[in-house]
Amino acid sequence: MRKANDMKRIVVLLAAVLSTAALADEPLHVVTTIETFADLARRVGGDKVQVETLSHGYQDPHFVEARPNLMVTLHQADLLVRVGMDLEIGWLPPLVNGSRNDRVQRGQAGDLDCSQFIDPLDVPTAKVDRSQGDIHPMGNPHYWLPPVNAVRIAKGISGRLAQLRPADKAYFDAQLQKFVAELKARAPQWEAQARKLSGVKVVTYHKSWSYVTRWLNLDEQGYIENRPGIAPSPDHLATLIALMKEQKVAKVIVEDFYNRSIADMVAEKAGARVVAAPSDVGARPAIKSYLDLVDALLTELNK
Repeated sequence: MRKANDMKRIVVLLAAVLSTAALADEPLHVVTTIETFADLARRVGGDKVQVETLSHGYQDPHFVEARPNLMVTLHQADLLVRVGMDLEIGWLPPLVNGSRNDRVQRGQAGDLDCSQFIDPLDVPTAKVDRSQGDIHPMGNPHYWLPPVNAVRIAKGISGRLAQLRPADKAYFDAQLQKFVAELKARAPQWEAQARKLSGVKVVTYHKSWSYVTRWLNLDEQGYIENRPGIAPSPDHLATLIALMKEQKVAKVIVEDFYNRSIADMVAEKAGARVVAAPSDVGARPAIKSYLDLVDALLTELNK
């Protein structure tokens, strides 16, 4: 009887060891809130990750429908990678709560807020309230487009993957360096395109291009939405058009997902050109990676 019990314990222990080993070989399930982060996670995670995204690049990331199937996706996640700075405040919290997944709750190792890796812009210096529009108290959350920030985000994701799977740290480090090398190879082309844009005067539809205008040294003159997320008044548009004529503003930048009718009207009256600009991987069928996204954005801006 004693030998039989000992044998049972050995079998149970062996099964547990084999189960743990099998889990260690399974890809980490990474879920991101935007498609650009999904691409970065795939690049630094390689074949050690399985990546899904909760939104699509052709959507406004402020407004994503919190569908039940997204809770199921989050329930299976080992890591949630989010923009933070309240970009997803209107839709992500109920999904996380409804997922019943302790791994991805705030403050856990499976929750990664990528805003910690960048230097925030447009941080309000006075009290913020909803009458001022969609103003983010922690700063502008549209930070992922400039390459310097993409590298910081990729490095942050790589570090968290290594924390969750320490045995694969060397692999994640190598994948990160491969991505950085790809960016360096593309840098001369991007820098040549950026030089042509330096000092160009622009107006943007939503105050979401601050990181891009700083990166490219574009001269922001104003915004179609005088209060973010709130339709502009006729008086504001008249004032903006007059300013654009006076300052000889060349371009009006508007994300692909916005209705262009107001931007087209403002540009026509001011003698400017509308730039329909992609802001996320997946914004257009041809934009399948971060590299594609930067290529497409710089091409549109230089037309």
